[in-house]
Amino acid sequence: MRHARQAFTGAASIMVVLQLLLGFALLVAGGEALVRGAVGLAERLRVSPLVIGLTIVGFGTSAPELVTSLQAALAGAPGIAVGNVVGSNIANVALILGLTALIAPLAVARAGFARDGLALALATGACVAVVLGGALNRWMGALLVAGLAAYVAVAYRAERDTAPAEEGPTTPAVRPWRAAALTAAGIATVILGARVAVDAAIELAALWGLSQAVVGLTVVAVGTSLPELVTSVVAASRRQPGLAFGNVVGSNICNVGGILGLTALIAPIDVPDRIATLDVWVMAGVAAGLIALVISRQRIGRIAGGLFLAGYAAYTAWLVAGT
Repeated sequence: MRHARQAFTGAASIMVVLQLLLGFALLVAGGEALVRGAVGLAERLRVSPLVIGLTIVGFGTSAPELVTSLQAALAGAPGIAVGNVVGSNIANVALILGLTALIAPLAVARAGFARDGLALALATGACVAVVLGGALNRWMGALLVAGLAAYVAVAYRAERDTAPAEEGPTTPAVRPWRAAALTAAGIATVILGARVAVDAAIELAALWGLSQAVVGLTVVAVGTSLPELVTSVVAASRRQPGLAFGNVVGSNICNVGGILGLTALIAPIDVPDRIATLDVWVMAGVAAGLIALVISRQRIGRIAGGLFLAGYAAYTAWLVAGT
């Protein structure tokens, strides 16, 4: 009887993993369509690649995290909802920027980073405060969303009339109707992929005896960060550091202001205690390390990228070993 139960559990796990992979595939496809459509529209606004990365692309690649966290909150899985955001912010810097820097070191202008680094620091601090507070309430969500809106307005106004940098457009010219269609199709696909991935992640946590927080911090966080990974790696390979770097920084800011904020407005939830114990501090540490690196060296080289990747591997191993 025990062997039959184990066989059933193993077969069920395989089916759930396949469902999870399907959800991730839909997230990647939807994120790619959303990014292409968003960039096509943004290029007509005559803003620099860095601002496109910080705003349009950053928001577009954060769509999986947004839909996933909302779906998880509405499904009564706060560990996945919050862990997804915290884990994605860790993965964006340690995994994605680390891998991107290994492909092509990223040079960042210190003056241009002053505004965005401050916004990243404030967003990270706000996330730490929310997690330590133990709950996501509607008034907190309103403040986070308002802060994000203010940041977008300032960033857009500051560079609206600035001539684009030497970096060329990231995609071939896209007609407005096609860009709008790609954006709409991307959003629909992302929503579907997020629903499939969240359902599978919740079931996987139960089958494997893992906490929802760990699943959200690892499997779901990496899966919903795949659009950022694809976008940044492609941008780095095309020698467009502004888009690659801005994508990650903008995504992290949007994750806090947009995802946590909207999640709190729609479905207030309690924050699992384990995320406040270590994970949110890891998120704060990698953000502080990134800011310090850019201020002191104005670039993220291959050594720094390797250290980020090694740190992420160690953190993930610790999470899995501690379950």
